[in-house]
Amino acid sequence: MKLWHCRRAYLLSVVLTATAGHCPQLRGQADSAATVRTSAAKAVERDGSRDFDFEFGTWKTHLKRLVHPLSGSTTWTEYEGTTVVRKIWEGRANLVELEVDGPQGHMEALSLRLYSPKTHQWSLNFANSNSGRLSQPTIGGFKDGRGEFYDQETLNGRAILVRFVISDITPNAVRFEQAFSDDGGKTWEVNWIADDRRAGEAAVAKTSEELEASADREGRHGFDFELGSWKIRLKRLENPLTGSTRWVEFDGTSVTRKVWNGRSQLEEFETESPGGGHIEGLTLRLYDRETRQWSIYWATSKVGTVGVPTIGEFKGGQGGFYDMEPSGPNGRNILVRYVWSRMNTESPHFEQSFSEDGGESWEVNWITDQTRVGD
Repeated sequence: MKLWHCRRAYLLSVVLTATAGHCPQLRGQADSAATVRTSAAKAVERDGSRDFDFEFGTWKTHLKRLVHPLSGSTTWTEYEGTTVVRKIWEGRANLVELEVDGPQGHMEALSLRLYSPKTHQWSLNFANSNSGRLSQPTIGGFKDGRGEFYDQETLNGRAILVRFVISDITPNAVRFEQAFSDDGGKTWEVNWIADDRRAGEAAVAKTSEELEASADREGRHGFDFELGSWKIRLKRLENPLTGSTRWVEFDGTSVTRKVWNGRSQLEEFETESPGGGHIEGLTLRLYDRETRQWSIYWATSKVGTVGVPTIGEFKGGQGGFYDMEPSGPNGRNILVRYVWSRMNTESPHFEQSFSEDGGESWEVNWITDQTRVGD
């Protein structure tokens, strides 16, 4: 059936093209069809990279959370606090920091939002300070002033759909709602409602001081050496694990800022190379207070999605972080290792290595040397 439709569409286009020159009416129909196709293509290719520009700044947040979603419960708990939204990559990504208090205790969370220039969609990557891990991203976009984002997750061992909606957007107010569905989207139960109203910068300073006094400091200072601004020299091996010995060098800058008073960090970097082009990336580092390990997530503006996290810790003056991902030749799964050294100097050193033999041998493919500059 699908093949017949393709042939029918092709034959129709041939007829319209061949006869349009002899029949003004058909020529007009062909022109009209072309206009429709062009308009549709433009709609699909809409640039939504500035959709979150309205939110940059500081907000007072009133949050309501359903305590036990999809259980028949009608018990809600409420929180009050602050939300701060910071621009990344000139707005093509942003970081949200949420800090609230209520009868159920203190909550710190963040959302890393990345725009994909290929799909023209946003991915919203959520984490809270207790877990120190990014959750499954919700993916979607804005239409007619309303943002809708979806994903599939598990709740109590069962697969459910998740919907996140951003609505009622004005220069000084915005509303967020999260809902779950366990019937394939036929019905939705709202379980998270946040109403934000714009606030002054003074509220951020006060909140930071209060959190600094009560924050859990144990283990979260591993990456303190990275805070600030740097000049970076980057060397990247082309075609790792293929026997290649050709390296490409880049020069650029990076800036690392605190999130959650140091228990998370966001690094933005930008480099250029005559032979390797332009790289614009970010690194989000999240600390897990329970395991005392860091999860490191990486993304580039060209792709606009978060990669697999490398996880590890600092021991004996060196940081080691590992993961497994399909980065080898022909998409094979390999081990990935990040190593930080010389952290107590003004020129820390970073290396990424791959292993395809279970860690018996490692090939270094990415080397970064940093030099601190004035902030």
